[in-house]
Parts: sequence; C-alpha cells; structure tokens
Amino acid sequence: MLIALQGAVSQGVLWGIMVLGVFITFRLLDIPDMTCDGSFALGGCVCAVLIVNNNVDPLLAVLAGMCAGAIAGAVTGILTTVFEIPAILAGILTQISLWSINLRIMGKSNTPILAKGTIFSSVSNMTGLPQSTVAIILGILLAVAIVAILYWFFGTEIGSALRATGNNEYMIRALGVNTNSTKMIALVLSNALIGLSGALICQSQKYADIGMGTGAIVIGLAAIVIGEVLGRLLPGGLTQFSVRLASAVFGSVVYFLIRAIVLQLGMDANDMKLLSAVIVAVALCVPVVWERYKLRSSYTKGDEADA
Repeated sequence: MLIALQGAVSQGVLWGIMVLGVFITFRLLDIPDMTCDGSFALGGCVCAVLIVNNNVDPLLAVLAGMCAGAIAGAVTGILTTVFEIPAILAGILTQISLWSINLRIMGKSNTPILAKGTIFSSVSNMTGLPQSTVAIILGILLAVAIVAILYWFFGTEIGSALRATGNNEYMIRALGVNTNSTKMIALVLSNALIGLSGALICQSQKYADIGMGTGAIVIGLAAIVIGEVLGRLLPGGLTQFSVRLASAVFGSVVYFLIRAIVLQLGMDANDMKLLSAVIVAVALCVPVVWERYKLRSSYTKGDEADA
C-alpha cells in the first residue's frame, strides 16, 4: 500500500503540471480546451522518439515535448481567433488530428524507453535515491517553480489582461486590448505546460503511448475542482491567486491518492473513468449544496429573530 501511495504522489505532482495548464484555459480564460488530451500525448511521443531514435539528452527531450505542446495550442488558437471557430470545436479538431500526428511521430502505437536514461534515472544515479523518490522531489520543485513563475506572469500587464479576458471579454476589448492575442497566449502557455507534463510522465513511466492522454481533460477538471473544494477550507479561502494555483497541483495529488486507495481496495481498473466522472460531479455539486444550505440557514435564523 505504501509503495502504491508513493507512486500516486509522484504521478499526482507530475500530472499537476498538466492541471496547471488546464487551469489557465478552464478557470482563467473560461474555455474548456479539448486540445489537452492530444497535446499531453504529443509531449510524451516527441520526448520518447527523441530519446530512443535520436539519443537526445532527456532534459532537451522534455523541452522539445513542451514546445510541441505549445505548437498544438497555437493551432487551436489560430482556429479560434483567426477563423472564428468555437473554442471547444477547435480543440476537438486539434485533438483528433493529433492522434494521427502522434502515430506518425512514433511510427507505432507505443514507444518504450526502458533501455534509455531519463532525468529521473540520472538524478537517481547521482544521489542514490530511488527513482520514485526522485520523481516526487523533482516534481515538487518543478511544480513550485512553475506556480511561482505563473504567479509573477499573471501579475504583469499582459497576464492581467489575460485574466480580464476570461472575466469580461467585452470590457477588456473596450479598453483597447486585443483579446485574440490574449487567447492565443493563454492557449500556447496552457498546452506548453500540458506537453511538458506529458514528456515528464513519459520518462517517469518509461514509455510513450498513443492513448496516454485519453481522459486527461477529465483528470484536469477533477483535480481543479478537488483543489478548490479543499482550498476553501483554508483561512482566506481562494482569495489569493497563489492559493488557487497551488490548490490545482494539490488537487491532482489528492485525485491520484484517491485512485490508488480505491484500486488497492479492489476496484476494477476499467471503472476508473466512471470514478473520475463521479469525483468531478460530486466535487462540483458540493459547493452548490453548501451555498444553498447556508442560504436556507440564514433565512431560518432571520425568521426566528423576527418571531
């Protein structure tokens, strides 16, 4: 059980980088970007092929996977802003095309990198720590660095304009901001993080698979919602933007811990998609039910005071 939980934490932290990418489009831009599934697999496929076929340094392969994800986001951005295709449809079109592109990149459905070195194996050899422990440490350090960079970026003029685009596109456009540019930046940044996460997961699990990104958007949404529910329990709740970013990563860890525990209790692995959907639905329903309960309680107290 302990090994399973340790693996869940390492997976949760690395997937948390992907969740940050989904957070940018889903929460800040208010767009459910369906490119996620394809760009996640794209990052992993590019990383695996560069390591196996071209003997590229694992770190450079990760950066290449991140750039590939950014390009996928740019394609969705062009379809959305230039050709005015609805964002959700543009994401679906890019996602579908990436399935064939990923097959072309690998030349097959699966590329193992068991005989090749990875970032995690290199650090493990230098420190003597198990690769699972290295994955957790590197994942946490990278996640903290990315959260810090995003916090700084969204405090700049461009970042503030991007956030304002999601809150009120018409208002920010009236102020002279080109919302097409902010949408493009958000989609590129989001999918760059998703591609980065895919490349890291590829090196962590020692293979890239054509279907490794299937359901990534559901995992991302589940992690965001779980993180927000837990974040509201903190003093001050989600009022701080840094807390919102950190809660997305923490929600990813909690999500994978829940999955690991449920699997250890004997749940069929084929039912994991159903579990993910239930987790998202419950996490979305809880805040609504809680607000209604508080509202009803306030009315009840008011009636008692009048009496």
